[in-house]
Amino acid sequence: MKKIALVAYTGELMCFSHVMLYAQDFAEKGYEVSIVIEGAATKLIGELVKSETPFAPLYAKIREKGLIGCICKACSVKMGSYDEAVRQGLKMGDDMQGHPSLESYVQDGYRIMTF
Repeated sequence: MKKIALVAYTGELMCFSHVMLYAQDFAEKGYEVSIVIEGAATKLIGELVKSETPFAPLYAKIREKGLIGCICKACSVKMGSYDEAVRQGLKMGDDMQGHPSLESYVQDGYRIMTF
């Protein structure tokens, strides 16, 4: 199986919307997809659950499909979104000094794209 990890760092909604669109596209084409939410992107999860936020339906869809692999624990704490991540049931990535290890994705056969 082809695997792709899309790592979102940028806290800008338009950039993150493309990560979600790419994830959906890869998944529809048979890839195993994992979105890793890192850095400033962690602050977006609280906005994306609000129905009035652009791309909220897309966020709901990718969550429903299980395309979010994890959110960075250290960054979500720093950006103030840790409690929201827990509320949403997002897996915490913290196996590398509080951050998700991308090496573990590589070891598991994923190609990595960063945004």
